[in-house]
Amino acid sequence: MRYTNFTALAAAAVMSVSMATAQDRTGWPSDLTVGTASQGGVYFVYGNGLAGFLGEELGLNASGEVTGGPVQNVTLTQMGDHDIGLVTMGPAFEAWNGESELAPGLPHTDIRALFPMYETPFQGVALRGSGITSVSDFDGKRVGVGPAGGTPGTYWPRFLETLGVNATISNAGAADTAGQLKDGLVDAFVFAAGLPIGAFSQLAAEADVVMFGFTEEELATILEAHPEVSQFNIPAGTYTTQDEDQLSVAMWNYAIAHADMPESLAYEITKLVMENNDRMMQIHAAAAATLPENAVPNNGFLPFHPGAVRYFEEIGIEIPDELRG
Repeated sequence: MRYTNFTALAAAAVMSVSMATAQDRTGWPSDLTVGTASQGGVYFVYGNGLAGFLGEELGLNASGEVTGGPVQNVTLTQMGDHDIGLVTMGPAFEAWNGESELAPGLPHTDIRALFPMYETPFQGVALRGSGITSVSDFDGKRVGVGPAGGTPGTYWPRFLETLGVNATISNAGAADTAGQLKDGLVDAFVFAAGLPIGAFSQLAAEADVVMFGFTEEELATILEAHPEVSQFNIPAGTYTTQDEDQLSVAMWNYAIAHADMPESLAYEITKLVMENNDRMMQIHAAAAATLPENAVPNNGFLPFHPGAVRYFEEIGIEIPDELRG
C-alpha cells in the first residue's frame, strides 16, 4: 500500500514537472540578456541575480550585461539589443516621448513594462550648523546632486527649477560629494537611491547632519509638474539622525521588454518573478517591493506587455486600457 501511494505521488510529481516544462516556447530566444548598470550598484546585483534566476527556471542561457544604466537600457531594449532592461520611470518617460539624451528625436514606443522592481526615493542632507533644513533653503547655495547623467544628477536640478530655487549645482559621485559636504565645499547633498543611502548613513555616523525631504507645499508642486515620480514616505529611523517620517517622492524602477518579445515568454518571466518574492529578496533586499500590487499604481504611462497583462489579470489585478500594450 505504501509502495502504491509512493508510486502515485511520484507519477503526479513527474506529471507536474512535465506540465511546467510544456509551456508554449514558440519564438523564444536561446539566449536572454538583461541590461543592468555599473558594477557595485543595485541594478548590477538585481539584474545579474534576475538573469541567473530566469536561466535556472526557464532553461535559457540568461546573463546580465553592464551598461550605463537606465538611459542606455531603455534604448538597448527599444532597439532589440537587450531582451530585458532595468529602468527608472523618468528616463523611460523621456525616451517614450523621444527626448532621450542617448537617442534624441526617437520615440521609444516599442518598450513594454513587465513588472515593478522597487522605488528610488529622493532625499537631502546638510550639516546641522549650515541652518539648511529644506530644499527651499538652497537659494544661493552650492548643492551636490550626484554624477551628471545619473537619476539624481538629472532630476534634482529639474526639481529645483520647478520650485524656483536658484542654486549652484555640483556633480560628483556619492562618496566624493559626501566628503565635499564634510569639508564645506558644498552646502547640501541631495541624492536618490535605495534606502538607506550608503553615503548618507556614513555622514550620519561621522558628522552632525540633518536629513530632509520636501515640505507639503514643495511636494504638491513637484507631484503636479513631474508625472514620472510618485509620493513616498521616508520612515523615521532610516538614519540615526532621522527622528520623524519625511515627505518625499520616489521614482519607480521597472523591468521592461520589447513589444516583440513572445507573449508566452513575457508571461512566464512576469509570473516567475511575481510569485517568488522570497527568491528575489535573496538577490537584493530592494526586491521587497517587487510585488504584483505595485504594478499598476506606480506606472503612469508605460503599457504593459500583453504577456504581463495576462498574468496580472489572472491573479485579479485589472490593467487599465491605457496601460495595455
